[in-house]
Amino acid sequence: MTDPVFVSAALFSWYDRYGRDLPWRRRWPELAPAYHVWLSEIMLQQTVVTSVIPYFLDFIRRWPCIEDLACAPLDDVLAAWAGLGYYARARNLHKAAKFVSEQCGGQFPQTVDDLLALPGVGPYTAGAISAIAFGRSSVAVDGNIERVIARLFGISTPLPAAKAQIGRQYAAIMPDERPSDFPQALMDFANAVCTPKGANCKSCPFAGYCKAFAAGRVEAFPIKPAKKAKEMRRGIAFVARARSGEAFLIRRQDSGMLGGMLAFPSNGWATRGERFNCDAPLDAAPFPAKWQRLETRVHHVFTHFAVEMEVAVAVITSPTIVALNASGGDWKMVRPTDLPSLMRKVWEVAQTAVADSH
Repeated sequence: MTDPVFVSAALFSWYDRYGRDLPWRRRWPELAPAYHVWLSEIMLQQTVVTSVIPYFLDFIRRWPCIEDLACAPLDDVLAAWAGLGYYARARNLHKAAKFVSEQCGGQFPQTVDDLLALPGVGPYTAGAISAIAFGRSSVAVDGNIERVIARLFGISTPLPAAKAQIGRQYAAIMPDERPSDFPQALMDFANAVCTPKGANCKSCPFAGYCKAFAAGRVEAFPIKPAKKAKEMRRGIAFVARARSGEAFLIRRQDSGMLGGMLAFPSNGWATRGERFNCDAPLDAAPFPAKWQRLETRVHHVFTHFAVEMEVAVAVITSPTIVALNASGGDWKMVRPTDLPSLMRKVWEVAQTAVADSH
């Protein structure tokens, strides 16, 4: 039977020796600012630590407190977020900053239930903020911690059905001491020792207690549902340039893929079931022009599907007339940092085609 006292003592001993120093982290009894914990946790959703660090440092440099972020124009926040992906996170970040600033006097809620009222904050993030920023004994189970708990207790129920059981086991070994360090120590342990592949069981202080290790099936846990083949979608993006160097850009709707972001007009890829006319893709052009389809195509992978995107380019001699006739867009100088990753790739292909033509 797993001894919770041993588990926490061994974990903290490991963490004190090997735990990572991260810019948003403090060690017990010091607590990190709730603003930093919240910002880092939102950024870390679906994104690895090494990618998040420069974005986190840039955000706190530009917006040192949550009131500053709340007052920032959404366009600036989205531009600063570009490259992190999953742009709904950035929109929810801005909404939550406004909520905390305006409704909570700039002070973050401390309980899980109150934190769940913030846009973009789910059960794990609420538990993490409550524990790490406020030192509360809150359950905080992300995908990495799921792996450790599932292996330690040999939880054979497949995910996501196993989440409730994993949460109960987490609570069973959660110590009263160092509540802010406990989830962070588990995350670091999962990252360094109890890894998805090639787990370092020989140096694991829990090997004698671990049911997955005893069964010789460490990498089989957690049990995951059968993986579905990733859907492949096709589409086309239209890059129109004026002789002044400006390009025609639209602001995508807040809901859906790349919501609220600047982008080139495109068709065929953003919604499941959206049809792409392979025989006449130029029929989807945002306005009449001498569109030229390029041979080079853009490939991009999202979480649930992949995209193969054609690129069509055109030079527009009368951009003012086009702007009047094409609703929902405008002519702007292109700053790649303002574009989501997919559209950056589109712009790079279009730029290369222009360079090759000279």
